Amino acid sequence: MESNDTALIDPKLLRLLDLLYVTGSVTRAAELLGQSQPTVSIWLAKLRVQLGDPLFVRTSNGMSPTPRAASLIVGVREVLEGLARLSQPQTPFEPSQAQRRFSICMTDASHITLLPTLLAHVRALAPNVVLAASRIDGSLAQQLQDGQADLALGFLPWLDTGFYQQTLYDQDWVCLVNARHPRILNDDTTHWNLKVYQSEAHVGIIPGTSYQLLDNTVAAQQISRRIRLELPGYLGLSTILSSSDLIATLPRHIGETLANTANLRTLPCPFSVTGFTVKQYWHTRYNNDNANRWLRSLCASLFMRSVV
Repeated sequence: MESNDTALIDPKLLRLLDLLYVTGSVTRAAELLGQSQPTVSIWLAKLRVQLGDPLFVRTSNGMSPTPRAASLIVGVREVLEGLARLSQPQTPFEPSQAQRRFSICMTDASHITLLPTLLAHVRALAPNVVLAASRIDGSLAQQLQDGQADLALGFLPWLDTGFYQQTLYDQDWVCLVNARHPRILNDDTTHWNLKVYQSEAHVGIIPGTSYQLLDNTVAAQQISRRIRLELPGYLGLSTILSSSDLIATLPRHIGETLANTANLRTLPCPFSVTGFTVKQYWHTRYNNDNANRWLRSLCASLFMRSVV
């Protein structure tokens, strides 16, 4: 079966055509190509056959191009320039000069615990870079694959095939209460136990992936939690706890962060809850992208093993 495809021209033959056009000499072209004159003559013969034209003829001024060669030279040089660009190494990412936008998918807990630190360092290192904090939802995998999101931070065990991941830190669970709680005295955890936990009123966070671990544990161990307020996230939680006697059970990092910024204190969780690992995730398409690598490296340097 005959093919209608036109045979592609070897780039070295295009380079020869360009050099002959400039020098008008097979000998000089061979020197510039680092080849022997007989080899270059063979290449020229192949090129003539493939293009169906003599291309260059001997004159008193050397090898002069035919009209066919003259009509081809602009296109040939465009192709050679394009190949040269393809062969160049990837442009380094210079954070101090960069003007671009990074989209990072993260939980609202990470908005409180990670984003302020990350923003401070990005502003210092890359003042013209914009950070966009995006929510984690069912489109996360597609966003990372398409480049709509550069990175995801959190506990995201469903991101597996096609994604790289790097562990930042492990999380266990604590309880967060008002520092002036009327029945749980400050600096006295002697009577803090599961019975007291079950007798108090609680704030419940509408489950994300990590909260499924808590809810599964509570159900499996038949622990009673008297939920009196449900929240879709951590917005307003510190204000609510500091003005009430409610208790929140939450991952340690967000618990300790809120305790340090409000009139709250942490207590050990009085029952065992499966911990989890916070990681950063990115798609394999962008594993070698210099800008993405810079962002990942920054997150790793700031957050890896920095908290319990």
